[in-house]
Amino acid sequence: MELRFQTLQARFHRPLLFAVLGVLVALAIAGGLAAGAAPATAATLVPAPDDGGIKLPPGFRALVVADELGPLRFLTVAPSGDVYVKTKDKGIIALRDTNGDGRADLKQTFGAGGGTGIAIHDGWLYHSTNSAVYRYRMTPGELVPRGAPETVVSDLPLGRQHESKSLAFDDAGQLYVEVGSPSNSYGGDRDRAQGARGTDATEFLATHGGWWRFDPDKTNQRQSDGRHFSTGHRHMLSIAWNPVSRAFFVVMMGRDQLNSVDPDHYTVDDNAEKPAEEMHVLREGANFGWPYTYYDPIQKARMVAPEFGGDNAKRAEAGKYPDPLVAFPAHWAPLQMAFYSGPQFPAKYHGGAFIAFHGSWNRAPRPQQGYNVTYVPFDDKGMPRGTYEVFASGFPGVAEFTTPKEAHYRPSGLAFGPDGSMYVSETEKGRVWRIFYVGEGAAAAPATAEKPAAKPAAAKPAAAAETSAGAKLYAQACATCHMPDGSGVPGMQPALVGSKIAGGPPATLVRVLLLGPAKALPPHPKVGANEMPAFDSLSNEEIAAVASYVRKTFGHNASAITPAQVAAQRGK
Repeated sequence: MELRFQTLQARFHRPLLFAVLGVLVALAIAGGLAAGAAPATAATLVPAPDDGGIKLPPGFRALVVADELGPLRFLTVAPSGDVYVKTKDKGIIALRDTNGDGRADLKQTFGAGGGTGIAIHDGWLYHSTNSAVYRYRMTPGELVPRGAPETVVSDLPLGRQHESKSLAFDDAGQLYVEVGSPSNSYGGDRDRAQGARGTDATEFLATHGGWWRFDPDKTNQRQSDGRHFSTGHRHMLSIAWNPVSRAFFVVMMGRDQLNSVDPDHYTVDDNAEKPAEEMHVLREGANFGWPYTYYDPIQKARMVAPEFGGDNAKRAEAGKYPDPLVAFPAHWAPLQMAFYSGPQFPAKYHGGAFIAFHGSWNRAPRPQQGYNVTYVPFDDKGMPRGTYEVFASGFPGVAEFTTPKEAHYRPSGLAFGPDGSMYVSETEKGRVWRIFYVGEGAAAAPATAEKPAAKPAAAKPAAAAETSAGAKLYAQACATCHMPDGSGVPGMQPALVGSKIAGGPPATLVRVLLLGPAKALPPHPKVGANEMPAFDSLSNEEIAAVASYVRKTFGHNASAITPAQVAAQRGK
């Protein structure tokens, strides 16, 4: 460079030289802006007064890139700084900052079908719906792709739960796609219900519960065209490639409802605390032990699942399945993960993994947890050190709550921009944050006190019913999914408060409990990600008690149901 500058000096007078250089710099900046590059750096960004409602470590600040976009899933950031975020059901939103303040002033939606996975690779934008993977050719400088998408893989298995498809690329450019297990622990038609019994899952795991590897440049592939890379998953949406160890790392979502399936051996607290979210290294041929086992972070052991003879004490065969490299708390729900290699964050974060945890719903009636961005340090060999720390918190906006809908925000997507800033999306209102480092000497955001969640008055159980047999059965078998106050979990389990089933004809509610809604009700649109199982193992007296409690508490004090009414429906 010095030699070239001296050559230019020899050919031009100094004033003319600087004029030429000034024009070149101006053109370079203009070209960068035309390509969507935001000229702002972390040092020039103005954070939101309250960091967009979240809490960060000293030296970090945040601003809101975009808001009120609707339910969002994963995101990716182009080399230009443009952000692409998946919506749950309305395609992809492209976000561009044209004036350098860090906030998106240009928003365009394209594509259709919703879904979860998204990544930019080799000049293409890849994304997944719940049954396929597509790609768009990207044109430098253009925010939205011009052409129609190409189908890379289609007809991937679907299910009523764990149907989201995650995707990632290794350093050789191969595409990996996960197919989850539409099941809690393969408990047959009684999955999630008391007394569920598992069976041999070999055939099921041939097409579910694993990662498949594909050639990303081939179109119109099917699952059978891919290489079955790993197995024994419940659901793994968290995946990221570590360039040091040259391996993928994943976090598996642990199982639910230990005490619902086996109340004789598991308590409400066991269900809330024991099935870990498991971080593993992903190697070809790996088997992570689902549905036969789960990892207990309290006993620090891999345990046999109750559907397969577990009793809260029986341990899995030693060495058959790997223990997690990191065991996160139960039900935190790991979503998008990324390794940090940018130039901005302090040295302690370099090479480590960041995970967006969506937060629990299956801890009820205990308070929910998660709802954060967590940091996992890795060593110089590219392996986790076995610890973790919460990096960003405060997303719920309330100090303690039981029902997920009380949370203001739930993290979902996480990716890093070219300047090293972190971008986080969320599922409830459609907010996107940009988190950046300004130095620990900079002014911190004013502290904001979290408010206790307000309980909906209409959903409070009647005091007279709280100690009844029906209330106890509801707490054991129903509250984990439908919540203690009957409010349900948006997108997963329907609310009972004001439900036509809860307050309608007694026979309808009884049949739903005996058969499950799929068999008891006429064909109806999907109302949740998890299908309620049959509870026919309960006696007529037990069905009558819990049904009466539901009708009295959530069905506008509807009439009680008798064991005789249950017996009449059971016999049909």
